[in-house]
Amino acid sequence: MASCLQASMSSLLPRSSSFSSHPPSLSSNSSGRRALKSFRYSFRAKAAAKIPMPPLNPNDPFLSTLASVAAKSPEKLLNRPVNADVPPYLDIFDSPQLMSSPAQVERSVAYNEHRPRTPPPDLPSMLLDGRIVYIGMPLVPAVTELVVAELMYLQWLDPKAPIYIYINSTGTTRDDGETVGMESEGFAIYDSLMQLKNEVHTVCVGAAIGQACLLLSAGTKGKRFMMPHAKAMIQQPRVPSSGLMPASDVLIRAKEVIINRDILVELLSKHTGNSLETVANVMRRPYYMDAQKAKDFGVIDRVLWRGQEQIIADVVPSEEFDKNAGIRSVERV
Repeated sequence: MASCLQASMSSLLPRSSSFSSHPPSLSSNSSGRRALKSFRYSFRAKAAAKIPMPPLNPNDPFLSTLASVAAKSPEKLLNRPVNADVPPYLDIFDSPQLMSSPAQVERSVAYNEHRPRTPPPDLPSMLLDGRIVYIGMPLVPAVTELVVAELMYLQWLDPKAPIYIYINSTGTTRDDGETVGMESEGFAIYDSLMQLKNEVHTVCVGAAIGQACLLLSAGTKGKRFMMPHAKAMIQQPRVPSSGLMPASDVLIRAKEVIINRDILVELLSKHTGNSLETVANVMRRPYYMDAQKAKDFGVIDRVLWRGQEQIIADVVPSEEFDKNAGIRSVERV
């Protein structure tokens, strides 16, 4: 580039006799001034006409600055010392800035183009946007806090739209029967459900045990569902571990467990339509129910088996089937 600019500027120097390196002699003041002015104008016009201006990339700051220097003061680009260790023409910049490499430009444009600017929402927040509350853990204080807060938020958001609660929980115990939470955790969610103005749809997916079974039955009548292979179980509340408690404290805690049992029996009787004696008798020992048994007991209203109702409706009764097949019963023979 330096050689090209030197060649361009050398072509601007006057070579004819009329434009020698010496200006015309001044024979008189007026004629000398006119000749000197004519010489300067001719030189500037010829320089402006002969300087080649290559096409510029407006996005390239190096070429733009270089072209600006060549247009304003071309003498800065002529007779420059050659230094193999320093890239040429970088000294005309106050603070040289190199352009990004093609790989950096490609990476910054193509690979990061669809990267989200903010972190994605968590799964409970996405379900909450669809008015779905999922209870998928035992009822410990952290779960109770989240569920109650979600119920309150959904009612504030729209007090008329339904709320969907999906339940897969072992209640206040683990699957091996060990107590992990107080019975008040389940009662807190139950009381929140009773305060809602919204229609509550409850769906059991997997298991609803103990207090979770109470929450399943506490949904709006006609809107309580269960998956075909889910399980429901009701049982008596359990006494938490009391290894280091004195005898008097154990007795106090046992009385509290009995009170919670009576409350649980009363609430299950209310939502299932069974008598207190019936519920108390089946709760003497863990009482497991599949989907159909839970429907018969009154815990749910429908089994979510796709196409089940239509299949059962299409089944011909046994008497009509025997009649169509020409089979006569033994009693009539």
